[in-house]
Amino acid sequence: NYDHKGKRVAVIGSGASAAQIIPAIAPEVEHLDVLQRTPHWVMPRNDYKFKGWQRKLLSKSWAYFALRFLIYWWYEFRVIGFKYSDLALKVLAKNKAEKHIRKQIKDPDLQRKVTPDFTIGCKRVILSDTLYPAYCRDNVTLFDKNNGIKEITEKGIVTQDGVEHELDLIVYSTGYDATDGVISYPVVGKGGKTLAQAWSDFPRAYLGTSAPGFPNLFIVTGPNTGIGHTSALFIIESQMKYIMNSISALKQSGKKVIEVNVDAEEKYTDLIHHEMAKTVWQRGGCNSWYKSKSGKVIAMFPGFSFTFRRWAKKFKRQDHSFNS
Repeated sequence: NYDHKGKRVAVIGSGASAAQIIPAIAPEVEHLDVLQRTPHWVMPRNDYKFKGWQRKLLSKSWAYFALRFLIYWWYEFRVIGFKYSDLALKVLAKNKAEKHIRKQIKDPDLQRKVTPDFTIGCKRVILSDTLYPAYCRDNVTLFDKNNGIKEITEKGIVTQDGVEHELDLIVYSTGYDATDGVISYPVVGKGGKTLAQAWSDFPRAYLGTSAPGFPNLFIVTGPNTGIGHTSALFIIESQMKYIMNSISALKQSGKKVIEVNVDAEEKYTDLIHHEMAKTVWQRGGCNSWYKSKSGKVIAMFPGFSFTFRRWAKKFKRQDHSFNS
């Protein structure tokens, strides 16, 4: 609720949340210092507004579902770049992102500051038409890692060059714990063991949904269920298919407790991280919030979303135990 208008403000961070905050407040503050640790690749939004005749056409079910079909498969094939082809990433994404920089920023030094040194896709790609113009404002100064934060004082921030920048407000846009802290509340399983203890090495779950030692527990958007190329809703719906099939199998068994077997979870987890080694998220030369403290990529699923849907839809009774 702090009034930032006309104030001297600093934003620490350069990720997706910073890309929303910076353009929103830059026109309203006296001066804005942006202290980025590493730049992100930024792509134009390319938002499209449907014309009247198109909206009318989409009122017909066949046209609506045809468009959904085309959109799904267009985005689904993007995983080829994330996992199988650096050339596809370069042609379809990096060249476009570099052009976006040159189009919106004319200052060569500022261009250098916003250009990442890792493979595009390794970190979350930001979609923004307003971030780079905000950096170009006269009242905005961008500090990169070569002159980052040395100290935070009562008056403001001291950068590595020894200059103290007096501030009224600091906005911490430094991200969140999406891997090791994927579940922030305590979950207690058999023998009093907590999920945090079970995940002390790294978070893991069968289909990102079930964990051995935690009967009747189902996690939605759990480990390795994030998706970098299409809608997360498709994965969530797939998890719900697995959950409903699990409940149906439990009811048919006449038992009250269902639990995924240890060997089934281990086999699944080994497969996930074997496939993950092929992806840009693991080999792209960056350290992102996709990774846990172990260095393993936990946030993302390393493949096509229809593959996950197929796995989740086919319930494997032999992978589970049923008890009273």
